[in-house]
Amino acid sequence: MNIKSSQTLVEEALKSIQTLHSNDVKKLVDKNEITLIDIRDIREIWREGTVENSKHIPRGMLEFWLDPESTYYQANKIEKTKKMVLFCALGLRSALATKSLIDMGFKNVAHVAGGFDALKKCGLNIVSKEKK
Repeated sequence: MNIKSSQTLVEEALKSIQTLHSNDVKKLVDKNEITLIDIRDIREIWREGTVENSKHIPRGMLEFWLDPESTYYQANKIEKTKKMVLFCALGLRSALATKSLIDMGFKNVAHVAGGFDALKKCGLNIVSKEKK
């Protein structure tokens, strides 16, 4: 069976999406110009925290929560006027997720190179998230 590797899928996605570096993301956050979306699993967020004021949309629900036709649609998750900038742990899942949103028709979307790891290092405020 010939299947594409996950690495190949990520490489292909990176050719067709906008990638932002963490320092640029920090400037955009400081100016309140973007909506940061953390697509990591909730267990990762409980363990490591997340960027202050970011929205959490788990990778597995992203397309469903942002699709107005879906029974899972959550209009309150995004501000339509701001660029959505997705991040995961290292930038692989967010590359695929960003490509998926572009395929759905979203235009104002990008992802963070290096993911949460890079965002922590550039000085964004990290907050803990308690289990409910």
